[in-house]
This record gives sequence, C-alpha cells and structure tokens, in this order.
Amino acid sequence: METKAPRKAPFELRLGDGGTIRGEVRFVPGGGRKPVVLIAHGFKGFKDWGFLPYAAERIAEAGFYAVTFNFSRNGVSGGEAFDELNKFALNTYSREQSDLERIVAALAGRELPHPEQADAKRIGICGHSRGGGNAIVFASEHPIVRAAVTWNGIARANLFDAEFEAAARRDGEAFVPNARTGQQMPIGKGFFEDLDRSGERFDIPARLASLRAPVLLIQGDADSSRLIEGFGRLKEAAPRQPSLLLEGASHTFGASHPFAGATPELNAALDASVRFLQEKM
Repeated sequence: METKAPRKAPFELRLGDGGTIRGEVRFVPGGGRKPVVLIAHGFKGFKDWGFLPYAAERIAEAGFYAVTFNFSRNGVSGGEAFDELNKFALNTYSREQSDLERIVAALAGRELPHPEQADAKRIGICGHSRGGGNAIVFASEHPIVRAAVTWNGIARANLFDAEFEAAARRDGEAFVPNARTGQQMPIGKGFFEDLDRSGERFDIPARLASLRAPVLLIQGDADSSRLIEGFGRLKEAAPRQPSLLLEGASHTFGASHPFAGATPELNAALDASVRFLQEKM
C-alpha cells in the first residue's frame, strides 16, 4: 500500500526576550494523535539544512508528528541565510534549552499547527551534532521525553580550544569561519560564561548516565576523531544505552547542503532511528 505524503505546516513562537522560534510540523493526516518527535539542528545549522527536512519526512511517514525548528539565536531569520549574526553571537546552551522548553509548552498549549494530530504527552527528541548534546541534556531534565536519538552527537559542550575561548573572553567575541558561506561567525563571551555558571548541567556524559529514558547513539566512523572519541566516552558513561557505529559514515552521513538526495549511510541511520522510536514511544 502506498504511503501517504506528510503534510507540512509552518509556525512561529515569539519569545519575551525578542527571539523567535520558526519551524514546521510534519505528519500524515488521520489516524489519531501521534507521538511527537522534536528534531534539533547543530552548531551553524538550521531547520532546512541538508538532510534534516528529509529526516523529518521519514519520521512523519513512520507515524510521528515531526517538529523541525530553528533555535531562536541560530542566526537565521528565515530561509537559509545567516542574516542575524548579532543574535548568533548571543547564543548559549541555556538559551537552546529554553527554546526546547518553549516548544514543549506550545505543544501542551495547542499552539502548534494541527494540535489534534499531536500527542503532547508522548515526546521524543533527535539531535544532530551539538543538537545531540542538547537532546541528552533536555531528556535528562524532562521526564516527559520518552526516547532520544543522537546523530553524531557531541560529548563535550565546549566546542572551542583554549586560545579561541581566551580571545572571546578578552575581546567580547571571537570568530569561527563558516566554510559554506564564507562568513566569520561570532561567538560571544556569554557562551563561555554560561558554561561557567552551568558546567555540571551541560556535562553531557554525566547527564546521559543519569537518564532513565532510552537513548540511541548513532555515530559515523568517518566522522572527526574528536566526535568518535566522544562517542566512546558516551558509551562508557551509559553502557546500557544502545549505540550504532556506521561504517563509512561522515558527520553528515554523506549528505550535503543543498540536499542532493539520501545516501545509504543516511538511510541506515534513519532506519535505525525510526525503529528505535517506534519501539520506545
């Protein structure tokens, strides 16, 4: 039987601090309320980056209410251009966690499109790269999250070396290049001050070890050595949690932006993710 194509509907959530969370929901109409899966992008990412819309389609086709979104300080006002670098400079993990909390509150308050399709009491979360770290932290603090999946997720919250951090603290911000756009993207000293205040909160291996909810860790063996090493630390911290090392898979599972189609590695990661979410939610 042919699978129905998911429906897509946009939303905006305006925040009290001047930020805006922009996103879409995807679902196959009919069939009653569906478990919700939030999909968190990574550093220098956005909801329409590369394989993320495709992942949302796959998850929606599998019977979920899939939610993609831009974190409110990801530097993208809409579309695919980093046109709010002043906001990007203000981003922190605490802000991203607050954004996730706002989305969950919107689900409970029936603020997202087609609320009759969403079961706001059954929530899962998937995250790519830095989004994977956010997914673990969020699940550890919110028992409503029934399952989480990380796609090449980070194990260390501070992504920067000591020299970069020192420059940001000294000068107020430091800059990291975006290879795709050629932009120099600012990281404010507030990023590091947030970690100073909340270091234990963002100790990702410790948060994973404390989690009762099931988490599937998916890692490509052709990713960076830092992330592969971090994958080992996460497995060591929580050996009871399932994990999958994908042979030949890069940080983006071979996918690119603009998206040029799925790869075998990407489909393998999504197949495993869907099976896990269906079983655990």
